[in-house]
Amino acid sequence: LPAYDYVLKCSHTFNVLDTRGAIGVTERAGFFGKMRAMAREVAEAYVEQRKQLEYPFLKDEQGSKKELVISNYQLLITNNPQTLLFEIGTEELPAADLDAALAQLRELAPKMLAEARLTHGELKVCGTPRRLVVMAKELSPRQPDAERVVKGPTADRAFDKSNGGVPTQAAIGFAKKNNVPVEALEIRDNYVVAVIRETGKPAAEALSGLLPPMIAAIKFDKTMRWNASGVAFSRPIRWLAALLGEAVIPFEYAGVESGNISRGLRPLGSPEIQIESADKYLETIKTNGIVIDSAERGALVESGARQVAAATGGEALIQPDLLAEVTNLIEKPTLLLGQFESEYLSLPDDVLISVMKKHQRYFPVVSNGKLLPYFVAARNGDDQHLDMVREGNEHVIRARFADANYFVREDVKQSLEAFRPKLSTLTFQTKLGSMFDKSERIHKLAGTLATMLALDGNEKKDALRAAYLCKADLATQMVVEMTPLQGIMGREYALRSGETEAVARAIGEQYQTVPQAKPGLVIALADRLDSLAGLFAAGLAPTGAKDPFGLRRAALGVVQSLMEHEVDFDLRVALRAAGAFQPIPVSDDVYVQAQDFIAGRLRVLLIDSGFRYDVVDAVLAERWHDPNQAKKSAIELSEWVAKPDWPTTLAAYSRCVRITRDQKQQFEVIPANFTTEPEKILWDAYQSAPTTLEAVTSANGFLTAFTPLIPAITRFFDEVLVMDEDAKVRENRLGLLQKIAGMAKGVAELSKLE
Repeated sequence: LPAYDYVLKCSHTFNVLDTRGAIGVTERAGFFGKMRAMAREVAEAYVEQRKQLEYPFLKDEQGSKKELVISNYQLLITNNPQTLLFEIGTEELPAADLDAALAQLRELAPKMLAEARLTHGELKVCGTPRRLVVMAKELSPRQPDAERVVKGPTADRAFDKSNGGVPTQAAIGFAKKNNVPVEALEIRDNYVVAVIRETGKPAAEALSGLLPPMIAAIKFDKTMRWNASGVAFSRPIRWLAALLGEAVIPFEYAGVESGNISRGLRPLGSPEIQIESADKYLETIKTNGIVIDSAERGALVESGARQVAAATGGEALIQPDLLAEVTNLIEKPTLLLGQFESEYLSLPDDVLISVMKKHQRYFPVVSNGKLLPYFVAARNGDDQHLDMVREGNEHVIRARFADANYFVREDVKQSLEAFRPKLSTLTFQTKLGSMFDKSERIHKLAGTLATMLALDGNEKKDALRAAYLCKADLATQMVVEMTPLQGIMGREYALRSGETEAVARAIGEQYQTVPQAKPGLVIALADRLDSLAGLFAAGLAPTGAKDPFGLRRAALGVVQSLMEHEVDFDLRVALRAAGAFQPIPVSDDVYVQAQDFIAGRLRVLLIDSGFRYDVVDAVLAERWHDPNQAKKSAIELSEWVAKPDWPTTLAAYSRCVRITRDQKQQFEVIPANFTTEPEKILWDAYQSAPTTLEAVTSANGFLTAFTPLIPAITRFFDEVLVMDEDAKVRENRLGLLQKIAGMAKGVAELSKLE
């Protein structure tokens, strides 16, 4: 279509601009959206045009179209338990999608079998990029009969007593809804109930209706449709093997009939593999060279990589994430050793490792922490023509290293600072300006944050210099080509430009979740707080599961860094400081929205750390803005909550809070207005409570100060009427309780505890 040609041209133009670094990271999502919208409009216009022509191509297809009919397999009728095999054969799944599908099947399979009333023995879920497999041993031969009791309307509404107990429309409708005769309705506890008896089906018949919904229940972040069935899955489904013992479980899904045929390795042409029985599946698959279990496949990859790397005198650098990805990309691992020219070792190690890992999924080879001119690659298949495969891999890696070598060589012809003005050509976000503008804001904010974090003179100097240069590497050719190296190349180029080790380290740490040095912490906080304040003000807060600008990660990095560095820090002040440098107004509502967002990330982090949710909520209600103190308070409060006498402590404090909660006025306490001994005793106890800094800033200090007041509080409520008719007496007593209730102010809101 001519119109679609222009969509493709737009896509190619985007790729060119993105490669040249002309499109900012935060702008990519917007451009993707525009291209998708254009493609959608073209598709809609094409459909409308076909409709006006009465679908001329469709007529020919309908004339030759064959209706899909499920084969007439004989359903297995047996009284003996059988093994269930269910294999979903697909085109190669992405590595992450394979993990997601297997994780879901481990939950779905036992749950759906239980709902179908089919008991079973050992259940195994495994898979490769081309197959998802569920196996259940000793599956019951048929469903047991079941009886369900459905509660309906009251007996008075269901039967007309004034007319001899004739069923009303309510009873008739209820019976019809549950497919039972009205005469079969029963009355239990003054309610009408329908007893629904379900006769159990043979297992094969039940599974025919169960397995298609099991496939449909598997969800992926991104899906595709490939035929007229309209089914969406991560990749097209090409075969379905479903056996109960030796018998096929007949069903159809996504235009594919189930059967007893699987497929072999892709390099061998995907030959058909006939499965004689479910019990022989694992043996048959293994005989055809497929390693079905992910853990076994991963162990083979790891041991094979170490073995071939040992021939060089070094060892394979096995990174867990890369090992997991490679494991999920192959069905039969064969490891091979490749080599490249030693001259490329002059490149930074991070560049070489990143190229090998990201682009080629190779394992680097190291010796005593230094890279060697070798790599280990995993082939999907046997060892036939391995030399040819090795040569192909070496050719590719040499080309990539040559590119990287060129980029680095060109970049180091000028200092890192010389790249900074070029940031003005990179858009950060339309309303928030370029990356140069963001870099300027980070530099300004870094000064404020350095003071808040109490950096010494040298640390502050290093932080400000690093903040000035922190984004300069985004304009270098190496980072434009390989974005994940941002920060890493900044550190490398800073050292080559004569910057101090501390400055270079801070630049390199800015993208780490938790920077190790104080200058790096300053830059990371400035960068993340600038993004949070600016993007929230621009109306780009995360919605649902979508977070195109990584603001959840940014907020999590802020609170996690402050907790691990154990520094007290007021995020309210810092967020306001970041907002003051934004080129667009940041309203109070935006600050509140951003603050709630950060507090939400802190809540998740603390709960994941093992704290009770009510303890976390109590602490965050008062000190979300200081993650370090929030964590300390959560630890201390958890210890108090675990004490045997905690219910007494909480009850005493809660009595003071409940009776004063609705008072809009803060009453003054005048000792001369006390009229009873218990209130005088309570006032004296309050006056004697510690007022040290710890008592007013830590949960442990507050509760230690509060505990001695409990006997006086108990006696006060037992003998004193707080809401006295005399206004002066009443307000004096309320004022006393307000002061006790206020002891936890700024520490925790104990009313949230259960």
